[in-house]
Amino acid sequence: MRTRDPDSLTCRRTAPTVEAVTTRREIGVVPPIVLNDGSLIPQLGFGVFQVPPDQVFDTVTAALRAGYRSIDTAAAYENEEGTGRAIRQFGLPRDEVFVTTKLWNSEQGYESTLRACAASLDRLGLEYLDLYLIHWPVPAADKFVDTFRAFQRLKADGRVRSIGVSNFRVTDLERIAAETGETPSVNQIELHPRLVQRELREYHAEHAIATEAWSPLGQGTLLGDPVITRIAGEVDRSPAQVVIRWHLQLGNIVIPKSVTHERIEQNFDVFGFELSAEQMNAITGLDSGTRTGADPATFAVGLET
Repeated sequence: MRTRDPDSLTCRRTAPTVEAVTTRREIGVVPPIVLNDGSLIPQLGFGVFQVPPDQVFDTVTAALRAGYRSIDTAAAYENEEGTGRAIRQFGLPRDEVFVTTKLWNSEQGYESTLRACAASLDRLGLEYLDLYLIHWPVPAADKFVDTFRAFQRLKADGRVRSIGVSNFRVTDLERIAAETGETPSVNQIELHPRLVQRELREYHAEHAIATEAWSPLGQGTLLGDPVITRIAGEVDRSPAQVVIRWHLQLGNIVIPKSVTHERIEQNFDVFGFELSAEQMNAITGLDSGTRTGADPATFAVGLET
């Protein structure tokens, strides 16, 4: 039975413990989020957005060495090949690394989605994905329902373990559920203290959709905020660690990224302290509805003209 943490807007079927497993085996302190299909995803992962293809192998290797066991990439990032090579060469059993990639806008549609997934798997050098996401809803194209039906086929065929979406609004999520009979496992959205996404997180909690935060640090714009730096001093941590900890205590899945090895390790070291309710509320109070990325209602890059 699902339980709802009263201090969070994320639904979990079980409360994580310090000794909790991440995917299928115990790997340390990272707690899992239980998805609505029963799969487990590490609550803290590593993103490779804007990591150049010639740097991604070393960067992902450093992340795995630091302890990350969830890696998030996308076809649009053009670094799936190096990401997959790093995962394979690091040598962990496949079921100890949770791998996410995303379908790009130009590939939406039933048959094109099947082809695009095969291409991503080929670039990654993997037999299956742990999580496949529709990168953007692209309402102008009106293809995301057929795309999600293709995702269901990929899941049934064993090519994908869990299926979800990214940047979807409540109206988009409602349509997916109504027309396909299935609720996405994850919605990965821009989320940080200046864009707390309360409406979406409430909807996710009510429908057992895990909230995953991209741009969790507001592309670095939050790290000099006086509220964040004050709290960082109070807990003797870096501003980035404070913001990541805020995400974790809200119940978000969070995927910070960096190409600096020291920061990669530092961003993983967020389980040895807690923020007080007062500190949490102060950070949440920074919400101004400010996006650093595109508006999902209108974003349509990649569509044929």
